[in-house]
Amino acid sequence: MTTGNPCLLRSSVGKKFLMALSGFILVGFITGHLLGNFFVYGGRFALNEYAQHLRDLGPLLWVARIILLAAVGTHIVTAIQLTRENRAARPEAYKMYKPVRTTYAARTMMMSGLIVLAFIIYHLMHFTFRVTNPDISHGLDAHGKHDVFLMVVRSFQNPWIVLSYVVAQILLASHLSHGLSSLPQSFGFLNENQRCKLKCAGRAFAILLFSGYISIPLSIFFGWVKLS
Repeated sequence: MTTGNPCLLRSSVGKKFLMALSGFILVGFITGHLLGNFFVYGGRFALNEYAQHLRDLGPLLWVARIILLAAVGTHIVTAIQLTRENRAARPEAYKMYKPVRTTYAARTMMMSGLIVLAFIIYHLMHFTFRVTNPDISHGLDAHGKHDVFLMVVRSFQNPWIVLSYVVAQILLASHLSHGLSSLPQSFGFLNENQRCKLKCAGRAFAILLFSGYISIPLSIFFGWVKLS
């Protein structure tokens, strides 16, 4: 996670680039994960078949997981380093803090990122390792496959689980909104007009991801997606 080029790690520009690159990888995963989750709208067979295909990837799935973990680690480490550098650059707290040309999402990136990380751990314990709700997490469907559809539907019939997922997606959207709008500058797009357009596109993409993710728990909770 921190074994790359030492020159990159010594400069704030290099750290910002590494954080942007790891963030780009994570956005790719988030997008792919959402597209896979949409199989829930195809019913029990579609989602369970998709989940089985993922498990059948075997070693390739673990390679993807290792890359993802490396990206998460790099993103966290570089974010902490940059935050410390920024604080060290102004050791005395401002008497009156007046943010200039910044947003609430930008000012709370560290907080939202840590909360999203905690949610990811819970999500893994819930759906991947299946330890938080064992009573609904180990069923098999009529074809002998792990009944992911049953697990997802039963989970999102619980209002507290739905609420936790929606709140997490709000924080993720806030984090992504700033992160995606900052990518052009981190990757060296210096043209102001180009940067502005890419920032707007990044924010719009964050809203699309947010809408897609919350559609699943809400569709199940309100009975639009049911067990069949």
